Amino acid sequence: MGQALSQKRPWLAALLAALVTGLGHLYLRRWRRAIGWLATSFVTTALFVDPAAFDAFVAGSWGRETLIAIAPMFVVIGFSIVDAYLLARVQTDDTVTDSSDGTDADSVTCPHCGNDLDPDLEFCHWCSNSVADTDRDRSDPIDEGR
Repeated sequence: MGQALSQKRPWLAALLAALVTGLGHLYLRRWRRAIGWLATSFVTTALFVDPAAFDAFVAGSWGRETLIAIAPMFVVIGFSIVDAYLLARVQTDDTVTDSSDGTDADSVTCPHCGNDLDPDLEFCHWCSNSVADTDRDRSDPIDEGR
């Protein structure tokens, strides 16, 4: 149940990336990648898009010549959308695989946030909530002496 909280929706990451380049990556908490895509978009627009065509597009003139002239900008935006979508899918698939794998029997997850716990701590270092020991024997050492 805790793992579901950390899953990101790929369609939402793609939609946010379509609205503003890099926003889908911010949603995924991939800060450097978001800045990289935003910078790539600005550099591509500055180097390969005619300023007059860009101004015409912003003004609402969406003629064929205008769309062809600003195509490099949309290519970068398109790649950013696909990257955000695929990145969210990989993160979601990894989260599902990790939660259903069961190969690491010694691993304990926090009942509050679902992240892996350090077995030496009595609290979750991710969400700082107290963690009840579920892996230890349920018998009380005092009761065993009776």
